[in-house]
Amino acid sequence: MDLKDQRVVIMGGSSGIGLATARMLTEARAQVVITGRSQEKVEAAVAELGAGVQGAAVDATSREQLQTFFRKYGEFQHLVIAVSGAGGAGAFRTLDLQALRNGFDAKFWAHLEIAQASLETLQQDGSITFITAGSSRAALPETMGLAAINGALDSIVPTLALELKPLRINAVSPGVIATPWWDRVPEAFRNTIFSQTAASLPVGRVGQPEDVAEAIVFLIKNGFMTGTIIDCDGGGRLK
Repeated sequence: MDLKDQRVVIMGGSSGIGLATARMLTEARAQVVITGRSQEKVEAAVAELGAGVQGAAVDATSREQLQTFFRKYGEFQHLVIAVSGAGGAGAFRTLDLQALRNGFDAKFWAHLEIAQASLETLQQDGSITFITAGSSRAALPETMGLAAINGALDSIVPTLALELKPLRINAVSPGVIATPWWDRVPEAFRNTIFSQTAASLPVGRVGQPEDVAEAIVFLIKNGFMTGTIIDCDGGGRLK
């Protein structure tokens, strides 16, 4: 599929995987609009990406803001949902379940709100790509909450692919990726996690946002792919 002049919305496109995807799609001559919660971050990302990219500050948990955004932007072909949250991690015995509920609000429910609100203007021959996470199947201690959030998203992909056909519904499930998501933890701890993860993976390194972006762009371009979840985890699921 030639992406020239295809209109693509990237919710959560002001940093990390979303930003890397926006850059690749722009290079493919698509018309890209990115969103994020922070107007300042969105403006900085648009300036970095250059001419032809639009941006808007949108709270992905607000149905009113989502409807206003999609109606203003008009018809488009492809939606990438890269919004995320931080709540839900921790040992189950002491896990703050309210924090887990907040994690569902910030990611699972936000993804569903975005996808449903988009259907008014998203063309039926287009696509939706969810960004989930490898935690859904990794079975790592203290990630039960993250597994639940991302597992719930993974589970809806095949059903929506049938229900919303011919609209294509896919997902990319990243492993450990060096994005600003990790900036919230102390640098020494982050470096330890990255080092241990790299040593355990068949590819010998943690992922970069561009690794995941390539998988997203592939799903957008390939009109014969639907109901598919692509693991982009450096082989982490093989352990």
